[in-house]
Amino acid sequence: MPAKRATRTLRDVTHRHVSAPGLRPRDVAAYAASYTGPQGTWMSIGGPDVTVLPVHLLPVLRGQADLERARAEGAVYGLTTGVGALRHVPVPDGVGTGERALRLWRSHAAGIGPELDDGLAGATMLVRLHQLLQGGSGAGPSLVEALAAAVASGAVPRLHRWGGIGTGDLTVLSELALTLVGELPWRSGSAPVADIADGDALPFISSNAMTIALGSLAVTRLGRLARAAEQVSALSHLALRGSVQAYDARVHAAKDDPAASGVAARLSALLDADARPSARVQDPFGLRAIPQVHSPLEEALEIAERALTAEIGASTENPLAVQGRALHHGQFVTQRLAATLDAARAAVAPAMTLSVARLSALLDPALSGLRPFLAEGPPASSGLMIVEYVASDLMAQVRTATAPVTSVRTVVSLGLEEHASHSTQAAWAVQDLVDLVPDLLACELVAAVRALRFDPERLVDCPARELFDIAAAHLPDVRPDHILGPELTAAAEIVRALA
Repeated sequence: MPAKRATRTLRDVTHRHVSAPGLRPRDVAAYAASYTGPQGTWMSIGGPDVTVLPVHLLPVLRGQADLERARAEGAVYGLTTGVGALRHVPVPDGVGTGERALRLWRSHAAGIGPELDDGLAGATMLVRLHQLLQGGSGAGPSLVEALAAAVASGAVPRLHRWGGIGTGDLTVLSELALTLVGELPWRSGSAPVADIADGDALPFISSNAMTIALGSLAVTRLGRLARAAEQVSALSHLALRGSVQAYDARVHAAKDDPAASGVAARLSALLDADARPSARVQDPFGLRAIPQVHSPLEEALEIAERALTAEIGASTENPLAVQGRALHHGQFVTQRLAATLDAARAAVAPAMTLSVARLSALLDPALSGLRPFLAEGPPASSGLMIVEYVASDLMAQVRTATAPVTSVRTVVSLGLEEHASHSTQAAWAVQDLVDLVPDLLACELVAAVRALRFDPERLVDCPARELFDIAAAHLPDVRPDHILGPELTAAAEIVRALA
């Protein structure tokens, strides 16, 4: 569990946007990771006394006034009209205060499937709070204050996974709204019950907060796994007696590719790349092409982080309440986010293909100089033969999880909404990769550790040795054929700990 950051509070993160937006994906991920579970609190907040001060509500109050002024002057989607294909159907006057909002939230709280875990549910609330404090939604201060109190206290709502298609997490946020006003129960904890105004209905749920939170968690973790893959590959490099020439700064100075140069520099540092004998004139691609294959993933993740940061700090509610008007628009369509998540996932598969290639090399006596499959015992012992099958299964699942979502067309609401970005599906697919990649890298790690145990002289004194020492402390040194599942599971946990 991360150590408590005593100098940072929720107010530091969510309220500094009053002058300049600043909440980043890594901040969202840190909040989620530091959640202590049911009955707990966000460790980085410092207690339930964190509140939204009146000065921070000024943009919210301005937005609410803008929305009311726009309603007095003409039609406002979702306020004086229905929503979706009912956009031309006027809403009759005389409805009781808040009743219109409750009807919309009840009708849209149709989420089913698994409940979001505590960390993701809390991160969703944090993102939505940050967005609402921008003041463009028109939602009233009571809901904002109740949401802030829920985040500060660590309360967890029951939010369900299914229902978003990248044009607003309407089902999730309707459940959250109904929880804040006391109509649905909290899974754990509680918060003050918010008052309801009719103008809160669409403004509160017009957001992709859950998708953004999920994407922030998954992209941050995937970036750390990319660095973990470099560490595992460095260990395989030692086991295979590879050449460091492929990572030489002079090689990378000859081409304008900063990301590849960065990967090469990190590998050189891990291997402490002084001249040392290598086993061959030129290595297989699994060692030689790591900078070129890993660098697109580095760049894609950076671009995805920028897209997420823009979404976290934006007022994308439709309509946008500003300067006494309600402007109708398509800013809620998260096509940029979907495209960047697609690109990041696409870049994962080649990097993991190299991991499988290094595993095969470690098992091949022609490349390792060791017994076939790193076996020990009677002739025809299988050693780690089956591990290659496990890795191939995982690699097939990785390829499935990298399939693009942006090429799919969806038409809903009687044909009115003829496009969806599917960024929600892209974000869940990134999370699938976060679950798969450690297991795949574990296959390579087990083989590299065994190879180095067979020939300890290959384990030179360099920073990459630190991973070997960690792995050796947790992986049993059992070389005759034995059940490998527990060993692979332990190696996967080591990889996850690196991330």
